[in-house]
Amino acid sequence: MAKQGLFVSVLLASLALASAQTPSAPPPPKKIPAPGLTLTTADRAELTAGTAALRAEIDAVARALASPADARLLALLPDVEIFHKAVAWALADDTLYTPKEIAFAKHLLAEGRERAAQLRSKKAPWLDARGSPAEGSAKAGLIVRGHRSKLDGSVQPYGLVVPADLDLAKPVPALVWLLGRGEKRTELAFLSDRESAPPPISPKGVITIVPYGRFCNATKFAGEVDVMEALAAARAQYSIDPLRIAVGGFSMGGGSTWHLATHYSGLWCAAAPGAGFAETPIFTKASAPGKEPRAPWEQLLWRHYEATGISGNLFNVPTIAYSGEIDGQKEAADLMQAAMAKEGLKLEHFIGPKTGHSYHAETKGKLVQRFDELIARGRDPSPREVWLQTYTLRYPQSAWVRIERLARHWELAEVKASQHDNHRLEVQTKNVRELSFPGLSPATVIIDGQEVNTTGREPRLYRTGDTWWIGAAPGLRKSPGLTGPVDDAFMEPFVFVRPSGRPLNPEVGAWVESELTTACRLWRDVFRGDAPVIADTAVTDADLKNKNLILWGDASSNAVLKKLLAGGQLPLKWNAQQIEFRGKSHPATNHAPILIFPNPLNPSRYVVLNSGIDFRTDGYGNNAHQTPKLPDWAIVDLRTAPGPRWPGKIVDAGFFDEEWK
Repeated sequence: MAKQGLFVSVLLASLALASAQTPSAPPPPKKIPAPGLTLTTADRAELTAGTAALRAEIDAVARALASPADARLLALLPDVEIFHKAVAWALADDTLYTPKEIAFAKHLLAEGRERAAQLRSKKAPWLDARGSPAEGSAKAGLIVRGHRSKLDGSVQPYGLVVPADLDLAKPVPALVWLLGRGEKRTELAFLSDRESAPPPISPKGVITIVPYGRFCNATKFAGEVDVMEALAAARAQYSIDPLRIAVGGFSMGGGSTWHLATHYSGLWCAAAPGAGFAETPIFTKASAPGKEPRAPWEQLLWRHYEATGISGNLFNVPTIAYSGEIDGQKEAADLMQAAMAKEGLKLEHFIGPKTGHSYHAETKGKLVQRFDELIARGRDPSPREVWLQTYTLRYPQSAWVRIERLARHWELAEVKASQHDNHRLEVQTKNVRELSFPGLSPATVIIDGQEVNTTGREPRLYRTGDTWWIGAAPGLRKSPGLTGPVDDAFMEPFVFVRPSGRPLNPEVGAWVESELTTACRLWRDVFRGDAPVIADTAVTDADLKNKNLILWGDASSNAVLKKLLAGGQLPLKWNAQQIEFRGKSHPATNHAPILIFPNPLNPSRYVVLNSGIDFRTDGYGNNAHQTPKLPDWAIVDLRTAPGPRWPGKIVDAGFFDEEWK
C-alpha cells in the first residue's frame, strides 16, 4: 500500500470502517495467565499465612531501614519483595499449575524470609554470590533479584548468571537474554526457571541478565521498559562494560531481539535473534481470507514495532541470526535478510539442518563462538559512520545522532552521518526537520549539501523549507517523549485519574467505569502490575510534574478534565449535548472521545482521555497483535458494545500533525 494512500485513508477512515467494525459474536475472551489447579484447603491456608507473614517481615525491614544512612540497603527491598509477590499473585489469581509449583511456592516464602532477615541485619550476601563448581554447571551462578518499576511502582523480578571466574573488579561484558513465549510463566514460574538453569546461550566470561519482561508480551510497551530497567538495575550493582552489552533471545525472545536490536541500535555490541517474528502483517497473516480488515491507522501503527522497515539500523549492530531449517519462524530471518540486502547489508544467518523450533547443537556451537568474538570486540564508542532509521521519535537516537523532530510521523525517517577530519560532519537526511549530535563538537556540518558552521558542544540544527539553521525550532511539536499514539503514554510513569463527580450522561458514565476496569485488568494480566489509580480531587503537583495523567470521565465528572476544557486548553468542546472536535459534532449522549495530547498544565507530559493500553483481549493470543490499535484520537459510538478489539464503534480517528494540530 502506498504511504501517501495510507494517510489519505486515515483522513477518510470514518467512511471506510462501517463494514470493518461489524463483528460476529466474539468467543469468550482468553484469560492469561490461564487458571491453575484447585488448591487443597490446607495448602491454601499455609500459603496464605506464609505470604501474610512475609509481608509483615518486609514492612518491618522497611521501617528498620528508614534512616537516610540505610538508603542503599532499603533500595534492595525489591530483592525480597519478589518472593512475596510471586506467591501472593499466584494465590490471588489461582495460577499454581502443578504440585511441584505448590512446593516451590513454599520454598520461595522461606527464601524470602531468609533474605528479609539478612537485610534487617544490614547484610545482602546475594550481591556477592558467584557460580561455584560445586553447584554443578546447571545452577552455577544463578541469582534472582528485583527492581521497582518507574512506570507503576510495581516490583518486577529478573535473573542473573554470574560465573565464578568473572573478575568483577573491572568492567565485564553482559548479555541481555530475552525469553520465549510462556503463557503460564507467572512470577513464580519465572523464579523457578531462573533458579534452575541458565538460558540456552551463555557466552564465556559474561554476566547474563534475564529480564522477566513483565510476563509474555514480546517486550512491547511495559515489557520493553522492563528490559531497560532490569539492565539499569544490574548496571547499578555490577561494573558492566557499556561497550560490550549484547542482546539475544529465541522464539518470542527472538522477536524481542529483532525489535530491540533495531530500535536501540546504539546500545548493543551484538545481537543474536533466534526464530521469532520481525513484523506484524505477514506473521499474523493479517490479509488472509475471512480475517477482519485492519483499519488504515492500525496498519500505519504496525510500524511502531516493525524491524523490517528499519533494518538499516543493523549497520550499527553486528547481528547473527539463527533458524531451524524446517521451522516456520525461519521466516523472520528470511524477511530481515531481504530487507537488509535492500540497504546493502548482509545478515549472518546460522541455519540448523533438518531442525524445527529449537537449537541444533552443532550449529549452536558455531553461533556461540561467533557471538563470543563479537562481544569480545565490543562496539565503537564514537563510530565514524552512523545510520538511523525510525518511524517515530519514541526511538530517536543511535550513537551520536539524535532526531529531534520529523516532517511526518509514521513515514520513514533516515539519517546517514559520518565524521571526518577537521571536526567535520557530513549528513544526509530524509523526513527530518531537526536533529542534534550528542557527545560531539563539530566545527562544520555539511547537511543535505548545505554547509553550516557550528560552535560549542552538541550542536542542534533545524530546517525550514530547504534551509538548515543552528538552534531549535520554537513552539509545541511532536518530539522525543511526546509523539503519540495513545499507547505511548504508558511508556513513562502514569496514573489513572478516576472521576468523582456526576457524569453528563449516564450511558457515558457507565462506559467510563467499564473501560477503566478493563484497562486495570489488562495491565495486571499482561504487564503484571496494579495500575495506579487516584481520584480527580487527589492529583498533586508531583503527579503533574512526573506522570502522564490518564483522565477518565467527561467534562462534568472529572474535575481535572473539566478544568482543562473550561479553559479551552484541549482541542475539543464537550457538553451534555454535543462533542465538537475537528469541525465535526457528535451526540454526547452516546459518544465519547479518546485522545492523547501534551498536558497543558505541564507540556512535557501527556494527558490521555478514556483509554488504557488499547490492544484489548484480541491481543492476548498472539504477541504480534500486541501493537497500538488507536492513533492520537478517536470518537467512539457507545451504541456498539465494547468487544475484544474495540471499546465501541470507532466512527472517526486519526493523528495530530507534527505541531499537535
